[in-house]
This record gives sequence, C-alpha cells and structure tokens, in this order.
Amino acid sequence: MKKLAAAFLLCSLALLAQLTPAEKKEGFVPLFNGKNLDGWDGDPRLWKISNGIVVGNTDGVTLEANTFLISKKSYSNFILRTDIKLRNHNSGIQFRSEAFPNYVMHGLQGDMAEGNWWGSIYDEKGKRGVVVNGWKGKGETVVKATDWNNYELTCKGELIQVRLNGMLTAELHDTSRADGLLGLQLHKGPGMQVEFRNMRIKELK
Repeated sequence: MKKLAAAFLLCSLALLAQLTPAEKKEGFVPLFNGKNLDGWDGDPRLWKISNGIVVGNTDGVTLEANTFLISKKSYSNFILRTDIKLRNHNSGIQFRSEAFPNYVMHGLQGDMAEGNWWGSIYDEKGKRGVVVNGWKGKGETVVKATDWNNYELTCKGELIQVRLNGMLTAELHDTSRADGLLGLQLHKGPGMQVEFRNMRIKELK
C-alpha cells in the first residue's frame, strides 16, 4: 500500500508540474505543491487539489461576487504557464492584483469564458472593462472548447502579453500596477467548474 501511495503521489506531482528540461534550466518552478493549497487563500468549499490538478467548482453554491483562489506571494515580472479546462461560464487569471475581504480581487485578468473572451485582458472590479479583446479573430480560432488549453501570461515592466495555445492574442502596455497577487477566478452566476494543471512560473529581473 505504501508503494501504491508513493506512486500515486509521484503521478500527481508529475501532472501538476511537467517542467520541460528547458523550463527547469530557465528557472520555472511549480505554483502548487501537488498535495494541497498551501501558499494560496480561497473559499475551502470551492477549491481543491484532485490528482495534482487545481479544481474550482461552484455547483450548488450561490456566490454574491466573483471569488478567487489567491496567491500569498506577490509577483512583478514573470512568465506564467498553465493548462486550463473550463466546463462552462467564466474564469480567468488575475495578475499584479489586489485582494480584498471574502476572496474578492481588483486588477488585470487574463480572461476566458464559455464561447468568448479566451485570450483577452479584463479589468476586474475596475473601470476599463475589456482592455484588450483577444477573442475576436484570435482566441476564437485556436481555443479548444471542451479540452485543455495552454495559457501563457508574460509581464515585464509595462509590457503584458497573453498567449493561448501558442498564439499571441493580447498585448498591452500598462503602468497601473507594477506588482501584485495572482488569482484564479470562479465567476458568480450558474454553477461552473474550472481546472488548472501544470501551473508554473518564472520570475524575470
């Protein structure tokens, strides 16, 4: 049984952070430990690690506002890579953002939604709304609606880029905030599920 448990743990860790040799050499590190949500804050009813995958689910729960799984560490300049599967509704990845009580966040977001917004940049709880529409003519051509999608965020100084399945879908020069927290979104409204696997980051100088 101990051998089986060890094998399961190794499998979970492999699913969570499949760093390529090049990524290891470049300095990418996992954002989750594969076992629990240490290093992150979120509503425990909604978030869990399952087989090394971060799963957010709101089925049977009514949200008063969009809610986030929030990193305890701040990041400024970085490349973040992950695979995402969205069952329905709306999600996103906050970056250089602020956290408020009840797991609410404000700041820029790499956006995604059912049949829309994949690859866009959105101003969560801000006044700008959709800052860059990366969906029209871009994200819509490469997204895999019911499968895993590769998502990459790059922040270096004023430059922000979003890539979806290898395509550059959004680029922005922004000075609103130089650093801040990361966050994974569950949107209020219909019950939904989003999964994040192999989430890793490389901090840039």
